[in-house]
Amino acid sequence: MSDVKFSRATAGPKIEAFLKKVLEAAGLRMSFELADGEDAKAYFEQPALVVKFSGPDTEYLMTNKGEGLLALEQLTQEMLRMGADEHARICFDAGDFRLMRMEELRMSALAVAERVKESKMPYRFSPMSSRERRIIHLALRDETTLRSESSGAGPVRHVVVYPAGMASLPDPPAPVFRRPAPGGGGRPGGGRDFRGERGERGGDRPPRRGPRR
Repeated sequence: MSDVKFSRATAGPKIEAFLKKVLEAAGLRMSFELADGEDAKAYFEQPALVVKFSGPDTEYLMTNKGEGLLALEQLTQEMLRMGADEHARICFDAGDFRLMRMEELRMSALAVAERVKESKMPYRFSPMSSRERRIIHLALRDETTLRSESSGAGPVRHVVVYPAGMASLPDPPAPVFRRPAPGGGGRPGGGRDFRGERGERGGDRPPRRGPRR
């Protein structure tokens, strides 16, 4: 895979024209610059091209674990018609958010590696995006006494780290989300079934008695 294909000289003009239109249409007050070569090597993924945003509205890109950055990045990848195996060649960042996140994931992977080596037990990471899962795998690729694999599906897909030679565990059951009953019944953040102290359902529990207000 050639980095020349996604350098400032080759892909830069298309990216600049595309992002200027998007930012103007969205009314976002920010600018951006492109970096490649040595300037992009500080990132653990070693992308060929980094797009760095700055300005008063960059906070919108970094909220919810950088969801805005990832959305802009994906739109740009589609505009460039990049294949799935090429997505990591471009990285969008703002205020070094992605740079620090990659380092955080790398350090977490190394800490988990030591934990698994000592305990001889597998470890499940929390669900994360495909790009973040890739960083975990990259951080552990040179480990000879461990292996990592992705498990689960959709929004609960995650990485599991195993001692080398251990068979894969079955995927955990998918979480079940239920709508609260009409009238606002149930507990905040519901979705769980609650059983009463008497009877089969929480609704069978006798109502609490007390003074009326």
